[in-house]
Amino acid sequence: MSDSNSTPFSIDNIPFGVISTADNPAPRCATALDHDVIDLSALENDGFFESMQGFGKKSIFSKPYLNDFASLPIESRRQARNSLRDGLPQLREDKSKANRYFISLDLVQNHYPMQTANFSDFYCSLEHAQNCSAIFGLSESPNWRVIPSVYNGRTSSLNVATTLTRPHGVLKDETGEYAFTPTKKLDMELEMGVFISKPLNSGQILDIKDVKDHIFGFVILNDWSARDIQAFEMAPLGPFHSKGFGTYISPWIVTMDALDSVQSAVMVQQDPAPLPHLTWKGDGGDATFNINLSAYVISEFILLAGADLDLQEEEMGNHMILRTRTSMSCIGPRINSLLTLQVRVKRTDENGEKTGLACLVERSLPHTAISALKKDGIEWFKDGDEVIMEGWCVSRATGSKFGFGQCRATITPAVSLGL
Repeated sequence: MSDSNSTPFSIDNIPFGVISTADNPAPRCATALDHDVIDLSALENDGFFESMQGFGKKSIFSKPYLNDFASLPIESRRQARNSLRDGLPQLREDKSKANRYFISLDLVQNHYPMQTANFSDFYCSLEHAQNCSAIFGLSESPNWRVIPSVYNGRTSSLNVATTLTRPHGVLKDETGEYAFTPTKKLDMELEMGVFISKPLNSGQILDIKDVKDHIFGFVILNDWSARDIQAFEMAPLGPFHSKGFGTYISPWIVTMDALDSVQSAVMVQQDPAPLPHLTWKGDGGDATFNINLSAYVISEFILLAGADLDLQEEEMGNHMILRTRTSMSCIGPRINSLLTLQVRVKRTDENGEKTGLACLVERSLPHTAISALKKDGIEWFKDGDEVIMEGWCVSRATGSKFGFGQCRATITPAVSLGL
């Protein structure tokens, strides 16, 4: 769990999101600094961005989404971010300007920050694939190690909500008959989400060395799952209701410019080596990022504070995606695309128990079980449980800490169907 006195939104971050307030319910674009939100639409209306390339008299930040900003050339977005980094501390010291532009974080409502038409869910963790194959009685497909395995998600499930209603699906009931009933095996998936900024023309193929120019930024993502529904419906075409009822993200998008300070080398090499179009051609030390991810669960019975799912910074190289498992062929002619990427590490604690797994279903195997869950009888999430995910980085240049904020939701009971 993070230090309660720290803030993920330091001056090294400058993330972007969409907010509304009680006195101004219109959703508009914002950034966050320390414990405040800065209304970018108000800054824009007062001419703060007017001289910057791509802005002029355009209404970029007064929209209820960030697509217009994300579609600007990377140089324009970088100039805007740098100007905010330089100017916000000075604006905050001017009381009249601070009252106009700064809003306390706890007074804003966050909104889903991008118009998203395409949503691709990558099945990109080897250990997760091996564990799930064993649990669901599947064999490893030979294509998995050669091309990135991915399916199209349901964009209507994307949300920044803080509650999740237990979903229904078709299962065998207590009598052995099939019934439409609430899931009994509600699970999470700790993942990263990647928003696309620069599309490709139809038929164009992206050179992987240019991939960073096509990414706007990252969020933490919880791909909620109903494992009992999934086990029945998945074959032969893949999951449907079991993976389409809730895909929640942290509301602040951390940009590629912010993450430049935590670039690192890939620590686990692919076997077999990736095909040429998937082979990273840039500096080997800049192929991925160091991001420390954690998830913890608060319920009436248990508090897991980042212990089970915490991913150490030096172990993150085999997850983050710019080269190891992601094909950029899915970056089509649209800008409004989201990629989701699974997170796992081969980390163990002092008892030799695996702590780098990011969902409950993988704990059902003997070699992945963890005593803390067994002790409290935790198998699946119950109504009233709150799942909180966080991600933190430490800048290589300054040693300062910044992060993604929280992706959190409390589980509420299934809707009564009255049948």
